[in-house]
Amino acid sequence: MRYTLLVFMLFSFVVANAARVDTLSIESKALRGMTKCVVITPDKYDANTDIRLPVVYLLHGYSGDFSNWVTRVPEIKEYADKYQLIIVCPDGKNCFYLNNVNNKLPQYEDYIALELPAFIDSRYRTLHDKLFRAITGLSMGGHGAVMAAVRHQDVFGAAGSMSGVMDLVGRRMRKEITDAIGDTSVEKVGAFSSVQLAEVREIKLPLIIDCGVDDPLLPGNRELHKVLTARKIAHDYIERDGAHSWGYWKNSIEYHLLFFRKWFDKNLLKS
Repeated sequence: MRYTLLVFMLFSFVVANAARVDTLSIESKALRGMTKCVVITPDKYDANTDIRLPVVYLLHGYSGDFSNWVTRVPEIKEYADKYQLIIVCPDGKNCFYLNNVNNKLPQYEDYIALELPAFIDSRYRTLHDKLFRAITGLSMGGHGAVMAAVRHQDVFGAAGSMSGVMDLVGRRMRKEITDAIGDTSVEKVGAFSSVQLAEVREIKLPLIIDCGVDDPLLPGNRELHKVLTARKIAHDYIERDGAHSWGYWKNSIEYHLLFFRKWFDKNLLKS
């Protein structure tokens, strides 16, 4: 299936010798309407028009939006400069970045994993290869990042999760999740759940997963770690002091960007 995106508006905020923040309004076939997205390009991007850079897709959590990361963690612009990355923050509403199995609602997985990367590669000077494309996010976005990467390992080469909703099945399936998927069966919901995906899918991509020790989502993260370890799937797993809060994610994000930057550098040496 061919996907197209049309940019209607582009607003840019530029600071001399610093990262640039673009806010795009996009018409998406998968979402059946308009959506917004923040794109952060580092300082050297405009200064060197020959440069091509890796991309990190950064997803927001439930009740958040595309602007959360750049407004709640303004240091993200400094990290784009420090690690020389393009950072893309799409909007996921409250749909858990899921596709609807009946194709009746906006298809957020298709947007995140197919439409958006293709558009970013066409619009920005990126390295057009999964070896230079990573995805991570917080809470609902942590789920979306791992789910999208595992289900689309031809698109994303690495993934992470901060305080992620790793088990969509669990003791009680949330109505928002079953509504988005369009099915209440454990089988259908499990097809999108990180823990259940890790039990059955071959996973060949670097993973970084962390969660605060006071976070109510910690059990699901520990379960994913247990499954990955049992299947001998390499991953970085971290538990740190902290709760389900921006204070925790503000600290966590730089670890993820450093993790991806080191992986990108290894791939550059091989190319």
